[in-house]
Amino acid sequence: MEEESRKEYWEQVYQTKSPEQVSWTQPVPQTSLDFINELNLRKDARIIDIGGGDSKLVDYLLQDGFTDVTVLDISESALEKAKVRLGDQSAKVKWIVSDITEFQPTSHYDLWHDRATFHFLTTPQQIAAYLNIAKNVVNDFMVIGTFSESGPEKCSGLHIKQYTETQLQEQLNPAFKKIRCINEDHTTPLQTKQNFLFCSFKRQPHLT
Repeated sequence: MEEESRKEYWEQVYQTKSPEQVSWTQPVPQTSLDFINELNLRKDARIIDIGGGDSKLVDYLLQDGFTDVTVLDISESALEKAKVRLGDQSAKVKWIVSDITEFQPTSHYDLWHDRATFHFLTTPQQIAAYLNIAKNVVNDFMVIGTFSESGPEKCSGLHIKQYTETQLQEQLNPAFKKIRCINEDHTTPLQTKQNFLFCSFKRQPHLT
C-alpha cells in the first residue's frame, strides 16, 4: 500500500470508528507503562510515541510528570481525537502527522515507544526506513510491541508481520541490545485475544 493510500486508510478508520470498535484500544496501557517505568527516565526525557494515534499512553505520561512528550501518527484524525480528550493538557504535547517511514525528525529522543506500528511494515524497504530513522535519533531506549508468532496475521484488515523475540532482536542489532521481552495477551474491546511480543532495548555505542 502506497503512503497516500495508507494515510487515507487510517484517516477513514479513525473518522468512522470509536475506540470501542477498534482492536488496539486499551483503557490503561499498563504494559507500556511498566516497561517505561523500569527505565528510570528523567522527567524531562524526550519521549516519542510512534503510531500513538488516540492512545491514552500520553495521558499517563503527562500524569506521571513527563514534560517532553511527542506523539506521531499517520492519521491527523487520530491525533485530533487525542487532543480533544486531553483538552488544555494537549498544549503540553508535540503532535506530528507523518507516515513513520517518511518521518523527518528534528530532534533526538531518549525513548522511542511503539506499540503496534512496526508490525504493519511488511516490506524490506519499509522496515529498513523505520530502523534507519530510529538508529539515527534514539539516544537511549526503545520499547516495541508487535504481534508475536502466536498473534493475528492481520489487523484492521491489513496484513502484518509477526515477530519472535529472536527475530525482533535481529532487526535491531547491533545498534540496540535487548533488555527484556515478554509475551502477553491483549484483550480487545470485542473480547478477542491478540498475543503480543513486548521488548525493551538499550542503545549501544555508535559504531565508527
